[in-house]
Formats: sequence, structure tokens, C-alpha cells
Amino acid sequence: MTENAVQNAPLSGKTVAFLATDGVEQVELTSPWEAVIAAGATPVLVSPKSGTITAMKSDWEHGESFEVNTTVKDAKAEDFHGLVMPGGTLNADALRIDTDAQAFVRAFFEQHKPVAAICHAPWTLIEAGVVDGRRLTSYASLESDLKNAGAQWVDEEVVVDSGLTTSRTPDDLDAFNAKLVEELGEGKHEDQTA
Repeated sequence: MTENAVQNAPLSGKTVAFLATDGVEQVELTSPWEAVIAAGATPVLVSPKSGTITAMKSDWEHGESFEVNTTVKDAKAEDFHGLVMPGGTLNADALRIDTDAQAFVRAFFEQHKPVAAICHAPWTLIEAGVVDGRRLTSYASLESDLKNAGAQWVDEEVVVDSGLTTSRTPDDLDAFNAKLVEELGEGKHEDQTA
């Protein structure tokens, strides 16, 4: 591969899991998905359910449907180079109580792999037991939940803490996507632990 090709496709050969279910914020799924593809990686939609999931535009308007590639019960963190967790209130609320989703997320931290979560997605990080002592951001309404779980919550566009990338809202997607690609490109982070 030429140097120019490597610069244009820094994630070539990498596979990235996107964990989502019904109610996912559509743009928080599609925008990072497109960024990962543009960087040369292969995205895979992982969900607690098979078939399709229906996205939302904000919390009120139904969006498009997306084909699930594999269920979270059948997915293994070792088959992926990183994890992206889009937000959406309904999506995050469902995922945070799903024990298979919790275990799947925790495995990425145990394997020191990059994880990116936006908006309400850090709810699942709390339930996976991986936020204590970590510096991160989220949708503003999660501030108390994250602090109570031991996280250092900050109100910033994008926060990176040893392979954990977080952002607040769809307004932050450009910065979130850039850091997501950068962290995936760097690979494992030894301080990324459960």
C-alpha cells in the first residue's frame, strides 16, 4: 500500500462494531459509520435483536431502518478493533439493562480496545462498570449518573481518555468522528481497562 493510500485509509483492514438497537439516534449511527468507512474500515451493526432496528430523529420522529449484522449474544469483542456506541434515549435505555450488551462493552475495555460513546450511550458504560476514575462527557442529563458512578464528567465537545472517546450531542459529531478515527488508528491503549 502506498503512503498516500495509508493516509487516505488509515483504518484499512480494521473491523468496527457499532452497538445499537431500536431508538438509536440516526445521525449518531450514520455519521460515525460513514467516517469509519471513509477511513477504510468495515463497520458491523451489533444489536440485541436480529433483523432490523429502527432509528429515531431526536426522540420523537421515526427514522430509517438498518439491517443488523450480528446479535450481541453472538458477537465477540476479539473479532473487532474497536466499538462505537451511538446515543438516542430509547436505544441507550434498552442497552444499559441488557446483560449481553454490558458484557460485550466490558470486553472491549478488558482487551484495551478503543471505545467511542456519544450522547446517552455512556449509560451503558455505567452499567458495564467501566467509568470509575475515567474523564468523559455525555448528554448533559447524564452528568449526575456518571459522577455517581465515579467518572469525572466535563462539558466539552469531545473528550479522549486512554482510548475512550466521548461527546455530548449530534452537534459534536465532526470532532467525535475525527477522534474516533484517530483512536482506532492508534489501536490498543494499555490504560483502557475495565
